[in-house]
Amino acid sequence: MADNAPIFVKIDEYDEILKNVSLLKEKLAQSRAILKRISELKIEEYNHLSKWDASLETIEKNIESVDKILAKPESF
Repeated sequence: MADNAPIFVKIDEYDEILKNVSLLKEKLAQSRAILKRISELKIEEYNHLSKWDASLETIEKNIESVDKILAKPESF
C-alpha cells in the first residue's frame, strides 16, 4: 500500500470522528480556561499570604518592643 493512498471511511463514522474532534477542542478550551483560573487564584493566594506575612512581622516587631520595654523597668 502506498503512503498517499486514499482512505475510505463510512459517512456515519466520519461524522462521528468530526463530533469527537469538536468535543476534544471544547474540552481543551475548557481545560485552558480552568488552568488560567487556577493560575489567577494562585497569584491571588500568594498576594494574600504576602500581606499576612507582612502583618505578622509588624505584630512580631511590636511585641518585641513591648517585651523590651517591660523587661527594663525604669527606676523611680
